[in-house]
Amino acid sequence: MSTDTDSAPRTSLRHFALPERLAAVGRHDLPASIVVFLVALPLSLGVAVASGAPVAAGLIAAVAGGVVAGLVGGSAVQVTGPTASLTVVVAASVHQFGWAATCFITVCAGAVQILFGLSRIARGALAIAPVVVHGLLAGIGVIIALQQVHVLLGGTSQSSSFDSLVQLPRQLMSVHRGDLVIGLVVIVILIAWKFLPRQVRAVPGPLVAVVIATVLSLALPTHVERLVLNGSPLDSIGLPSIPAGGWTAIVITVVTIALIGSVETLLSAVAVDKLRPGTSTDLDRELIGQGSANMVSGLLGGLPVAAVIVRSITNAQAGARSKASTIMHGIWVLLFAVALAGLVQQIPKAALAGLLILIGVQLVKLAHIRLARRTGDLYVYVATVLSVVFLNLLVGMVIGLALSFALLLWRVVRVTITAEPVASARRWVVSIDGTCTFLALPRLSAELAKVPAGVAVTMEMTVDFLDHASYERITEWAAHHESEGGTVEFVEIGSARMARALAGPPERGHSRQVLDQAISPWRRTGIREDPIAAGIAAYHRSHAHLMRPHLDGLRHRPDADSFFLTCADARIVPNVITNSGPGDLFTVRNVGNLVPTAGSDVSVEAALIYALEKLDVRAVVVCGHSGCGAMEALYREVQTGPGLGDWLAHARPSLDRFRLGHPVAEAAALAGFGEVDQLGMVNVALQLETLHAHPAVRQGVEERGVAVSGLFFDIATARVIEVTVDGIAEFDDEGRRVAAEPV
Repeated sequence: MSTDTDSAPRTSLRHFALPERLAAVGRHDLPASIVVFLVALPLSLGVAVASGAPVAAGLIAAVAGGVVAGLVGGSAVQVTGPTASLTVVVAASVHQFGWAATCFITVCAGAVQILFGLSRIARGALAIAPVVVHGLLAGIGVIIALQQVHVLLGGTSQSSSFDSLVQLPRQLMSVHRGDLVIGLVVIVILIAWKFLPRQVRAVPGPLVAVVIATVLSLALPTHVERLVLNGSPLDSIGLPSIPAGGWTAIVITVVTIALIGSVETLLSAVAVDKLRPGTSTDLDRELIGQGSANMVSGLLGGLPVAAVIVRSITNAQAGARSKASTIMHGIWVLLFAVALAGLVQQIPKAALAGLLILIGVQLVKLAHIRLARRTGDLYVYVATVLSVVFLNLLVGMVIGLALSFALLLWRVVRVTITAEPVASARRWVVSIDGTCTFLALPRLSAELAKVPAGVAVTMEMTVDFLDHASYERITEWAAHHESEGGTVEFVEIGSARMARALAGPPERGHSRQVLDQAISPWRRTGIREDPIAAGIAAYHRSHAHLMRPHLDGLRHRPDADSFFLTCADARIVPNVITNSGPGDLFTVRNVGNLVPTAGSDVSVEAALIYALEKLDVRAVVVCGHSGCGAMEALYREVQTGPGLGDWLAHARPSLDRFRLGHPVAEAAALAGFGEVDQLGMVNVALQLETLHAHPAVRQGVEERGVAVSGLFFDIATARVIEVTVDGIAEFDDEGRRVAAEPV
């Protein structure tokens, strides 16, 4: 009986899972598939025409890409089909090897992509510098535009960009007006479509433009060139043929198609994932899906395919939730190609030329050019574009990658070296900033030669890598300079240090080491020498020269922004926890961060009045901390004797208020703090009350808007908590105050 009871829910779930899934597909994926189909149809035809392939090859590729890549791939909403980025290499392949051999090349490229996916190198393909990808796309766009301009003018596309440019003047002299009008109509409609209301733009602009252009071509009294479709696309299905020779060129073409298709697919996947937070495409499986689609497309006589970012984003924005949309869009293309093949033959070539010209122009993005200019990569971008346009895609990619690597190498090994006099030329400062290698020796020698003999030299080294050649040159020069009566003081700020240069092979230093060195004076446990003397020596070696310019500007400005009263505990560093520097805080420290009532302690009161009346501080702050020894002694009522006991008597009201149930203690308890720390926070709240009652503070608040606030530093978590007279609040990563939550 238990078995029947347990199985009943599972049977019910299976019973309702399929209807619910079908309902979701009908509600989300079906409408999205129709939108994508309407976008993909004219683009597939245009890519086929631009590639010099049979028109039916574009439709076959759209079907294979939608169904096969949709079923096998790793993305839920990515749409695969013929893409403009592959038209150039396919056109060259058709011209050199013929269409049947190009189909064989497509099959081989698909097999290579499957190997890419199985070897799990998809993430590695994303390591290609973005500027190279942008340059590749821009170069492809230029080639497409140059080729299709001839079709727009009533001619035929040329075999190379150079020929397109050379033949353009002659083509302009023999313009066919009907084709030109049709192409311009498509371009105008597509440009205007972006400015129409969103409800209108729900219909794909390319489809509207091609339909209007086709109807207009039938009404014009002039002849226009139209697509030629020999029967149904099913009649165009044919097996590829193995080329007779030229295998080196064939291998290059295979690799080019596989690389370009893979890179475009991966970039599209990354872009689509950003539109759908919480989703992540299996990139390796996606490459396997793309390779499978290419093999099927090539075997059936179709174009090579790739995931197309425009169609993929359209699919996602149309509401697609699963692969069903991608698969169904391929089915709609198949049904259209079989049932309405006659309509395809009515489409003017000039209409598709106008569509492709605009696509090509849009591949050259001003945003990419501006980005390359801002990041210093413009030379790489321009070189990649020119190489793609006038050489070929693979050479363009290689040149772009080589230039990117060369630029990266130059930036990595670049070092800035200067030698300048200070203090009336009696002292010189030699600054070395960057990666100091043997490549910097000429510049290093030239700058060191500027330093006159006998002067004092401070050598500031902010380097993250120091090789043996540079170390030897610096030490040899320093020894020679000192032999002539001069002095050399090394100030090492970077992570690569002179003392470690000969300890082993040169290694790049880590920023964590710099942080450790900066805070190392806080952790001097076990040091036998005088810690203050050692700290002063370290300060002069590493930080004094950085402080000089700032402190020199403060020597006539003994003012401060805030009066900061905190405990004498050595673990509290006010400037660190407030992110402030010299001249910002007027700091007073005592045991327990106490503010005795007016007239009971002249030391704290004198400092407070001086800060308010002479320095015109804008804030008065009291800061307590966790694990406070004074609060521990107060809470446990430890007998401390005269002196300390008399001082802690000022905190007795804090203990009394804590035991009566202060709201600050209740909030601290909810946040997970122990009783001693709760008392510490209550103590801060009581000091705030004392400050508000002080005549000098009250006058500052009323006349100048002086802010009075309390803080509590939790040492274990390095958190700063705000304490008020009746509660506590924490700070988030953006610096905003939020209510303290229980831990």
